[in-house]
Amino acid sequence: MTSSPSSSDNRASMSGDSAAASAPVHRGRERAGSVFRWGVAVLACLWISWCTCIGPIMRSDVGLAAFGVKNVLIFIAAFAVTFGIVLGLRWLGLRPARRMADRTGGAVTADAADSAGNAGKAGKASGRANRAEYVRKLLSGKLRMPAKLAQPHPRLRKFAAACARIVTKATDRWWKLWLIFLIGWLWVPATLLTAYGADINSQAREFSWAWNQWIGIKEPYIGFFSFVPMDIYPTAHYLWPSTTTYLTDQHNIVLTVFYGAVAAISRYFTGSNDAGYVTLSALQWLFATFAVASCANRFFNVPWVRRKALNDSHDSRGTCVSRDRFRRPELGAGWTQVDFAHPERGVRMATGTGACAAACATGAADRGNRPAKAIARFLIVLFFLTCPLVLFSTISITKSPLFAFGFVWWFGCLYEMYMTTKPKRKRDRTGYSPRNRSAVSTPSEEGVAEPMTKRGESPERVRRSTVVAMVLSVCVMLISAKYAWYILVAQIVLAILADRRRWKFYLATMLLPVIVIHGGTMALVATGKIIDGDPIESKGVQIQMIARVAKYDPESIPQSARDKLEPIFNLDQMAEAYSRQDADPVKSSGIQSKKVSYKWRTVTAEDMKQFNSAWLEIVEASPRVAIDAFFMECYGYFDIFDPPYVEMTYYVNNDYVQGSSTWIKDYNHEWRDTVAGSVFSWSRIPVLGWYVHGNFYVTLTLLVGAAELVLRRWRTLAWHMPLLILMGVMVMAPANNFERHMLPLVFVFGFLLLQFYRDSHRYARRDEEKRPGREPKKTV
Repeated sequence: MTSSPSSSDNRASMSGDSAAASAPVHRGRERAGSVFRWGVAVLACLWISWCTCIGPIMRSDVGLAAFGVKNVLIFIAAFAVTFGIVLGLRWLGLRPARRMADRTGGAVTADAADSAGNAGKAGKASGRANRAEYVRKLLSGKLRMPAKLAQPHPRLRKFAAACARIVTKATDRWWKLWLIFLIGWLWVPATLLTAYGADINSQAREFSWAWNQWIGIKEPYIGFFSFVPMDIYPTAHYLWPSTTTYLTDQHNIVLTVFYGAVAAISRYFTGSNDAGYVTLSALQWLFATFAVASCANRFFNVPWVRRKALNDSHDSRGTCVSRDRFRRPELGAGWTQVDFAHPERGVRMATGTGACAAACATGAADRGNRPAKAIARFLIVLFFLTCPLVLFSTISITKSPLFAFGFVWWFGCLYEMYMTTKPKRKRDRTGYSPRNRSAVSTPSEEGVAEPMTKRGESPERVRRSTVVAMVLSVCVMLISAKYAWYILVAQIVLAILADRRRWKFYLATMLLPVIVIHGGTMALVATGKIIDGDPIESKGVQIQMIARVAKYDPESIPQSARDKLEPIFNLDQMAEAYSRQDADPVKSSGIQSKKVSYKWRTVTAEDMKQFNSAWLEIVEASPRVAIDAFFMECYGYFDIFDPPYVEMTYYVNNDYVQGSSTWIKDYNHEWRDTVAGSVFSWSRIPVLGWYVHGNFYVTLTLLVGAAELVLRRWRTLAWHMPLLILMGVMVMAPANNFERHMLPLVFVFGFLLLQFYRDSHRYARRDEEKRPGREPKKTV
């Protein structure tokens, strides 16, 4: 007598049918996702290649009309190099997963590698198949070098180990890093004193005129023959309130008041601004040392891990015994050596064994959460101590370097948030994820316990120092750059999407300062206390397009566009003032002796409403010339062969420092010229000069982002999106290849590479589980 099939069999068959039916859908989604990821990566490579290939014709100011075979060859070569870098980064990102697969599925020993090498040599005579297979395995990491060849000389190993101990010991605390940067950068303010340009002189002048108004001294305001500080930028008169005020938000009102007040105090006691400028440079230098040391400490030493080490023994009941005994990363609290015979190999999380593994866990304890190795510490610190972009920025009292150092501080806080994020998992009715149902946590492939994922568990508590650092760094960014609030608002949205359980933290530490500082500034503007920045400042690319068409193709401009622009610009003056790399001359920036192409005295808000439509008509009438203007305004940020338009050395030995200052010009006058000239000569050396070019780091940052996209590191991309937004700011900037606009990306580039390396190990297990033809390792 046959029995009818059970309900469990029916459910199994139904689930099998549904899985078979959904398989094509999943394959289609995977295929579409792969096309999207690789498509965006290819577009990034195409953009860099395009900017590189048009560089020669843009520098000669002939435009795309001269595009020829030479440019095509440069484009092909640049694309091959950039796409090869993306492929190489992808290979490096997947290499830990391959090694993990080798460990779980049978690792290849050194003896096996030797025999395989001999077999490959013997197979040379019989055919190319064995040799190709051997090379493929060797490149994929499945075969390793013979032990005799892989191990260096014993004395060299001892020397390297000693150096690694010294480097690790010297950088295992933030105050040690701070001392390193303090001492390593001391020669900059000691010998150069300060570095500045025209902006701080305008800010000091603004505050001086405002102070005179506050104490009752009358100054001219609006008038055809009057020329006040707001006419230098210039700021359109229709933005000026009816009540007299001389403070503007052109360079951010907070910095204007602070810089101007320090300069005023300096004039009161010394009779000139020089002492005030030196004081401001010293304060910024101290802030730079602290900000970089704080960020480096987070990337090097992962200080958010619980500083409590675990004893190797257990009591009679099998309970893990712990005690505070370690005080440094190589033997740090909560850490244990990977190999006690080789301390330079780093440390890993200290965990118990058996049933106490969960209680011993303090977070994601794979290789991605270890303190940095000595080589990474040494290279990053060496970069900050030797790169002229960093050195000159420490004393350059302009808004961009201050924003860059605030960004570095903030970037370190974001990294801590990223590393302490606990993504939610699918859970069953018990409230635990299926893989953690039988125990609080389960050991992973590397013997490290994974944290419990119970429904409703509270997010990991953020350290108090990190809360304070996040708020202060956000405030520094907001008071130093007006576009900072765009970056912060976008990052708030992305951070909440990536780490929803800590949404209150992001609103309190990022959104609240934006509301207070940016909202307060807008309130001051609305009440007539200060003058808002001219919106023409954000239209640099459009202005350049109009000016280039007016210079090289004036006959194509429609009469309707001329009529719309007539109250705003003088087209003849625009054509004469046009400079392919800078929009400031077209905007009539400067003192009295300047071309008045922008009619800031008479233009009105109603007139400005016609600007966009006039610009669009001109672009449609002469698209090629307009496109030339667009690329000439931004190509240099992504062309590593393009020399900087304005280098950071400009602020060291320009006429404001060496000629117009009172006594600064007499302090090491020749030394400033020597330092600036040496860096300039260095920057012009092929290949070696890329080290001091900001566009070199911008280009590599974009390629690293493309590799992260290909590797499906979505959460990492969510935290790195500010870097992409900064690239957009560069494209829309009023000047091409302006090095101070690239400083944030330059400063965080080393940390970006370190995070890429760590993420390769953090994502190794995920990539191994999704690898075709392999199943995830089962845990008992």
